[in-house]
Amino acid sequence: MTITSNTSSTKKYKVVIYEEKHQITFSTNMFSEALLLLLAAGFCVKCEQLTQPASVTVQPGQTLTIRCEVSYELSYWTHWIRQATGKELEWIGRKDKWNSNYKDSLQNKFSISLETSSNTVTLHGNNMQPEDSAVYYCAREPQ
Repeated sequence: MTITSNTSSTKKYKVVIYEEKHQITFSTNMFSEALLLLLAAGFCVKCEQLTQPASVTVQPGQTLTIRCEVSYELSYWTHWIRQATGKELEWIGRKDKWNSNYKDSLQNKFSISLETSSNTVTLHGNNMQPEDSAVYYCAREPQ
């Protein structure tokens, strides 16, 4: 799936967890139009193309890999953020070519890697559990 937006450089991943089936299902969606416009007003200097998988399924206890293929130079910070249903946004971490930073409470749960040859920023999660059910976003930091 290719998402091209004239208003945002953010990608959204919806995570649905079925405890009774012991599955974690990841699917992708786009922001609402209003939120896209809000983000564009503050952050969109040059709009980017983002490519994502249609869905990924992970069993509880397994690892998670979500790839965010971007059209911009990886010298910009790319952030990963998540939002569980009914909760506030939670910043996971960020990475550029040289450095990475993580939320203290999540630094042992998640890591972020870059593949410069394919312009891909990947979120890796370990020991995924139902409480990790959330919408996951990757987003470029403004200049």
